[in-house]
Amino acid sequence: MNILEKIFGGASRVKIMRLFLFNPNNVYDASDVKTRAKVKPEIVRREIAMLSGIKLLKSKVFYKNVERGRGKKRKTVKKKTLGWTLNENFPYLIPLQNFLIHINPMRHDEIIKKLNGVGRIKLLIISGVFIQELESRVDLLIVGDHLKKGNIDSIVSVIESEIGKELKYTTFSTVDFQYRLGMCDKLIRDILDYSHEKVIDKLGIV
Repeated sequence: MNILEKIFGGASRVKIMRLFLFNPNNVYDASDVKTRAKVKPEIVRREIAMLSGIKLLKSKVFYKNVERGRGKKRKTVKKKTLGWTLNENFPYLIPLQNFLIHINPMRHDEIIKKLNGVGRIKLLIISGVFIQELESRVDLLIVGDHLKKGNIDSIVSVIESEIGKELKYTTFSTVDFQYRLGMCDKLIRDILDYSHEKVIDKLGIV
């Protein structure tokens, strides 16, 4: 990520570019970009202006679901909003996608560092977006004891903002995982039988 920051002029730009490159058919307004990329509003405005200026992004009006009112009067309504989407006619789109999407988004030690303190991790497997297997059922599998689900959710949200894509992840206690493994649980087998990388393995999984 540090190398990409230097090449592209900062972490915020990389995160915003990845958000649009990973989700080419989606339309996001400034609020969406701020939330998903975890970037300050003023930086969002500046980067969107720059990316629109070089024609990587194009503006598009869309309808967004927003909540109005309070309590029992709270309801969801559609609001006409100005947003941005990826410009499929950008001349360097394919090389840029190949570079930013297919480059390894995060090293093993970075993932371990981010998940430090969420519990006693016995097995940590990455697949999917982390190894350019976008059709994989799970991007991240965490097995351990005393896992703090809330902390994991928050950390995954941060990782998603850096990668630019929602992650498919699942957690199991050690006992539950070993039981499912012994029963040839389909999800577990789908993870272990297809492309994946073991970041932590204290269980000796083959």
